[in-house]
Amino acid sequence: MRRSGGGRPTGGDRPGGYHGGPRREDRGGRREERGGHRSGPRGTHRDRDHAPTPPRGPRSGLDRELDQLDGAPYGRYKSLTGPWEMPGGPGRSLVVELVRGQADPFAPPARVAVRVPPEHAGFPRELWETPVRRRALAAHLLRLAAREARHERALQVDGGGQEVLERSACQISAEDGGVVLRLGVALPGNGRRIDGRGARRLLCGVLPDIAERALRYAALDPERVRRFVETVEDSTALRAALPERGLVAFVADGAVLPRRSGVDDRPAEGAGVVPFASPEELRVTVELPHAGRVTGMGVPEGVSLVVGGGFHGKSTLLRALETGIWDHLPGDGRELVAARAETVKLRAEDGRRVERVDVHAFVDHLPDGSDTTDFSTENASGSTSQAASLCEAVEAGARVLLIDEDTAATNLMIRDARMQALVAKDREPLTPLVDTVRSLHRDHGVSTVLVMGGSGDYLEVADRVLMMDAYQPSDVTGRAREVASVPTGRRAEAEAFPGVVHRSPDPATLDATVKGRARIRARGEDGLSFGDHEVDLRAVEQLADPRQVTGVGLALELLVRHGHLDGRRTLAEALDLLDAELAGGRGVDALLAVRDEDFALPRRFETAAALNRLRGLRVRRS
Repeated sequence: MRRSGGGRPTGGDRPGGYHGGPRREDRGGRREERGGHRSGPRGTHRDRDHAPTPPRGPRSGLDRELDQLDGAPYGRYKSLTGPWEMPGGPGRSLVVELVRGQADPFAPPARVAVRVPPEHAGFPRELWETPVRRRALAAHLLRLAAREARHERALQVDGGGQEVLERSACQISAEDGGVVLRLGVALPGNGRRIDGRGARRLLCGVLPDIAERALRYAALDPERVRRFVETVEDSTALRAALPERGLVAFVADGAVLPRRSGVDDRPAEGAGVVPFASPEELRVTVELPHAGRVTGMGVPEGVSLVVGGGFHGKSTLLRALETGIWDHLPGDGRELVAARAETVKLRAEDGRRVERVDVHAFVDHLPDGSDTTDFSTENASGSTSQAASLCEAVEAGARVLLIDEDTAATNLMIRDARMQALVAKDREPLTPLVDTVRSLHRDHGVSTVLVMGGSGDYLEVADRVLMMDAYQPSDVTGRAREVASVPTGRRAEAEAFPGVVHRSPDPATLDATVKGRARIRARGEDGLSFGDHEVDLRAVEQLADPRQVTGVGLALELLVRHGHLDGRRTLAEALDLLDAELAGGRGVDALLAVRDEDFALPRRFETAAALNRLRGLRVRRS
């Protein structure tokens, strides 16, 4: 089970997703029709164009409208779709917009946006002048809004967990610092009749009150706001500094790596918690914008091995590196633990689908004669699934691989001298990673960090060996080389990793429509419903939040809708186009154009992982 985010669960902690309705009005006033034909290389259109209509400005008198609708059929709520002005005096007017109505009391909640104008929000420009600061400020405001809404069961605010992600639930305008809060609202009813009084209390009372207390600078603690923004800015700067220093990761001295439990991602507490202290040989100093000079352990490029006894902190360290691709909240303990953005965690995954992946670097031949240079299966073994996942990660642009022996396929990791003597190579199709891991870095620039407690053969290929002892790291590279100098009789079974073959997905096989409606729904962090397909994401361990799963689904839809996947471009090329579209603070708007929903922006690697696990996917090889 994945660790969930810490803090009090809110309505926003529920799995995200949607069943698209037949039509909606987009932000520009144009009406779109769901369930249209797909756009793509065949020249069809997923959404039919309609003649644009002038955008409608905010109306007033929502309270009176709700009073008049009291007792009316529930479906009449849809007549309120659009923006409504909540008067509050000069410069204090809020806008509450019903973005998407609710068909009946048992349907998914309505989508509502609360817009706070810049003169009323009042945040100083230095808090929102860059995309990183806007993301951090929005994350802080979301947590405050979720706390204010915690007693209202009808409100679903995506407050998030320990990671600071780019979320659709709150945005700060890059032009003027205005604030938009998006949330789900279960509109009240008496049976299938409108409860006008209850709706008036929520929409005209509770939501403006939340905006006043959580979305206005004058109502907040300025020092806490600034600390939150600066913490995220330091973390982002640290991650950006890694490549120029030849590092794949950094763990600050004093960091708290253990978590409270497997389902509580907040930092562990108590006398037994050991703060991280870097070994002298790996200690580096970085200069950060706000924290200043910070010391910690720099993990160098190449092949790094983490060894030690059971329960001494090996996997805890790797887990910290795995989540180091994300920024964390102040007080999380991992604020200054950073990994390169191109870091991907791998594991074995029995039963996954593989579509036309060249795995011959690890699987030379199969008893049934299958071509491993063009390998497909509906039910991969642990070894073939891990081999495929590694090749797919490199294809998508991974530059750092993380592997823990506890979740890896043993026969893909190592074949020792005694097994080589017993089973001849011509009877063993698998080539272990120990024989190609150095070539991955030397020839392809892909570094690897491995947790290994059971095989000393990796000591021969490691550039650096780190030992964890009672949660304290030490550099034992010298001693490891002495041990590795004693011959074991093992023979290398490969000289190099040959690289990957790029593939071009067929967009016609990525269809999210079911009975004329788009269907994209997250199943927690572990699964995605995409059209008729259920995508198993349990082995995609760097998904930090269920809302990222929704984001993955929307990103897949965007890849096809905007023609990035056209049947000719490789997957890597399409992902480059997706990254460009989602970069610079524009990503939320791009995915909101697909659907107004609670989501967090995904990375290219998790999007690619979901695509590769989509049963029914077809690809063309380069």
